[in-house]
Amino acid sequence: MNNLLHEINEFETFQLLNENGEVVHNDLLPELSDKELQLLMERMIYTRTIDQRCISLSRQGRLGFYAPVAGQEASMIGTQFVLEKEDWILPGYRDLPQMLFQGVPLSQLFQWSRGHHKGGRMPEGVNVTPPQIIIGAQIVQAAGVGLGLKKRGKKNVAITYTGDGGSSQGDFYEGINFAGVFNAQTIFVVQNNQFAISTPFEKQTAAKSIAHKSVAAGIKGVRVDGMDILATYVVTKEARERAINSNGPTLIETVTYRYGPHSTSGDDPTLYRNEQLEKEWAQKDPITRFRLFLEKQDLWTEEQEFQIIEQAKKDVKNAIKQAESESKTKVSNLIENMYEELPFNLREQLNQVKEKENG
Repeated sequence: MNNLLHEINEFETFQLLNENGEVVHNDLLPELSDKELQLLMERMIYTRTIDQRCISLSRQGRLGFYAPVAGQEASMIGTQFVLEKEDWILPGYRDLPQMLFQGVPLSQLFQWSRGHHKGGRMPEGVNVTPPQIIIGAQIVQAAGVGLGLKKRGKKNVAITYTGDGGSSQGDFYEGINFAGVFNAQTIFVVQNNQFAISTPFEKQTAAKSIAHKSVAAGIKGVRVDGMDILATYVVTKEARERAINSNGPTLIETVTYRYGPHSTSGDDPTLYRNEQLEKEWAQKDPITRFRLFLEKQDLWTEEQEFQIIEQAKKDVKNAIKQAESESKTKVSNLIENMYEELPFNLREQLNQVKEKENG
């Protein structure tokens, strides 16, 4: 594969498909089968449908904290599609789609949103950590996991995600610097959706791009069109190959946009975004763009799309039903899950709590 990750100070935005679904670099298209191309589309449609249902469930009080993902599907699905089962994902709170396609059941993601103690208990053999709520904390953790994979001689990577706001955190710089020094097998994905809650990108950094920040850490940096699923796939695939071949970590900035609010917990995007900006990004929609690309090759139909939407709705219905059927979390559950072996003072408190819970 050609070296697509730009040299230092050449951080142009890499793109394979333009807004009309037209290929702009035929020689750089990934070698994906027709079924794989269709699967990428299926996952984006599935993700957007689930997102719509989750927003509705959150408003009904059936979910807790939820961060909408519409607009970021190409960034999320394209980067995760590269991964192998033994790779690790260290997600932030918006990264539930990547967790889902790495093997975490939808019902468990709903339990996590509802604050249930089982929500963070990842299934055996699924290399995903619970979503990090503290902004940017997963960056340092991913550097450590990537170093651990290297020291164990594993041909795998740790990939972590944060938003543009996360790149302003101290943990971000510490993490990419550590990974650079120790040549950790880590991929850092910053999904630049233009607003860290209500703060626009240009008001939180004087850097020309987030990708430029890789220079200070001495690691490879790349800026990619985050609304182009083929482009995000290609740059992540090459970043993975670099990492497992001891060529260092990579910082990937996906230039994308979130159509909804930062979360369902209260912010109103109409207060900090205008109608013109919304229209501009709607024209770059990742699903519309990829649909046009597939239709030109007779690889996508309305019937296929309808089937995926209906399946997603059915899956959400079953998953929320399962999540709601779980017994509610007790204080004793929280204490019991805090340590592998409880210290004496917590054992005493646990006994006291259980006595109260048992009435």
